[in-house]
Amino acid sequence: MTDPLSGQLTEFGHVLPVRVYFEDTDFSGVVYHARYLHFLERGRTDYLRLHGIGHRELMEGVFGEPMAFAVRRMEIDFLRPARIDDVLHVETRTATLGGARVVLDQRILRGEEVLIEARVKVAVISPEGRPRRMPRRVAERLGAPSED
Repeated sequence: MTDPLSGQLTEFGHVLPVRVYFEDTDFSGVVYHARYLHFLERGRTDYLRLHGIGHRELMEGVFGEPMAFAVRRMEIDFLRPARIDDVLHVETRTATLGGARVVLDQRILRGEEVLIEARVKVAVISPEGRPRRMPRRVAERLGAPSED
């Protein structure tokens, strides 16, 4: 599945093209480290969207009880800098699924060059912020090996 604004699903997961704008950089034209979090979030959101899992639908309880995803832990390796006007590709894939969490592996590339590697642990929570099990329909759409 593809959507011009949401990137595309691939054999490994998902890829989202992102251009670096002036607002993403520091005074020297290098991407400010916190902006990579924005790029990674967009990649995760569009990965879910193209799998038919919208944040609004999750909160409305379309997959069962209302729920949301919350980042619990993130490990990031900043390998190389991106610069103003670079076109980057944010890759996202499901690494593992557990009963109440999903682990995603993400990379940001410029061409073939890996700039950022990240592992993101995301918890499934109720609207009140309590942990809850991931609905089977959501887990099936994210299709990865189970940790259970």
